[in-house]
Amino acid sequence: MSIHPTLRYDDPRAAMAFLTTALGFREVAVHTGDDGGVAHAELAWDDGDDTGLVLIGPRRAGGDRFDTGRTVIYLTCDDPDAVHARATAAGAEITMAPVDQDYGSRECAVADPEGNTWSVGTYRPGRP
Repeated sequence: MSIHPTLRYDDPRAAMAFLTTALGFREVAVHTGDDGGVAHAELAWDDGDDTGLVLIGPRRAGGDRFDTGRTVIYLTCDDPDAVHARATAAGAEITMAPVDQDYGSRECAVADPEGNTWSVGTYRPGRP
């Protein structure tokens, strides 16, 4: 079973540039519409043996039942400090500097250009 969060952006290309540059995602697929804009994109987050995908799409004029606004996405990794350093070097807005949580995770968080929060940590839900 897989879960694939889907995010809508006013500027999907800028969001993709941010996610690849600041956080280290990689582009898996980019599909464009007749206007040349991003219609659908898939970005991968590699975490050791695991890979997760987020789906990126444009906001649509006139409303979209699947565009529910801003969200928080949690990414797992072994070295949140390295992700924080990368995001800082890319000029990302840091919303939480690296910190050791009382539940044993080391975490940090950044905001993307459209206000979504990307939290990064060592805690891996569902694993002992």
